[in-house]
Amino acid sequence: QVQLVESGGGLVQAGGSLRLSCAASGSIRGIDVMSWYRQAPGKERELVATITSGGRPRYADSVEGRFTISRDNAKNTMYLEMSSLKPEDTVVYYCYARRIAGLGVYWGQGIQVTVSS
Repeated sequence: QVQLVESGGGLVQAGGSLRLSCAASGSIRGIDVMSWYRQAPGKERELVATITSGGRPRYADSVEGRFTISRDNAKNTMYLEMSSLKPEDTVVYYCYARRIAGLGVYWGQGIQVTVSS
């Protein structure tokens, strides 16, 4: 099993910045893709950004140019640097990890980000 713990959420003013962290522990061998998702009440969970074990990132159009995903494999931690935050970025953010060959997917418990206007 893999445990994912998010941190760094909170309240920020519009236009501000915030950094989320996701620390992975447990049986992390074979984890290749890690991602950030977010979900607003009553809506489906959506992909925000994803990064491979080799460090290749991809972003949703809604955050391209504002958010930066990265990972430190030595620390087993993934980050999401969020800047130019908007009120519509106010949602719960989830950390996701996938083991190679479809051998498992894991989710964090979620962390709230609130952007005030």
